[in-house]
Amino acid sequence: MIDRTLAFARVDWAPSHRQPIVLRVAVATVIAIVASLAADAILVAAGTHLFPGTAGYDHFRFSDYAKLTIIGVLIGAAGWPVITRISSAPIRLYAWLTVLITLALFLPDVWLLVRGQPPDAVAVLMVMHVAIAAVIYGSMVLVAPVRRVSRGG
Repeated sequence: MIDRTLAFARVDWAPSHRQPIVLRVAVATVIAIVASLAADAILVAAGTHLFPGTAGYDHFRFSDYAKLTIIGVLIGAAGWPVITRISSAPIRLYAWLTVLITLALFLPDVWLLVRGQPPDAVAVLMVMHVAIAAVIYGSMVLVAPVRRVSRGG
């Protein structure tokens, strides 16, 4: 089963491409951090506008979500060069992992619901997870793409 999963994910340790340029990964990471924090702020503003009862919700404080967002972006950004090194289809694998990790990050949100937190506020947090995942994925894949192997003539 492990072999089939690795084959499906194309974890073959023999990519036919070159890894992204380190500087581009760094730039993509900075872009992802700034864009994710902006998305968070927009979603908090929209959430508190749509659900006025969530105004003042602890997890909507910039200091609360910013540190977790930055940590998440750094982890997601660090994963991109690893994926490009081990897979011949890194974009597809990174997309699948982005979805799976985002779903896993819903677990703390479910815990918040179980502990009696307001469902509308938790829903905004879940949308924030999805937005951050999309920003990280887009930043890495578009700003720090894998490079084709040049064929000597």
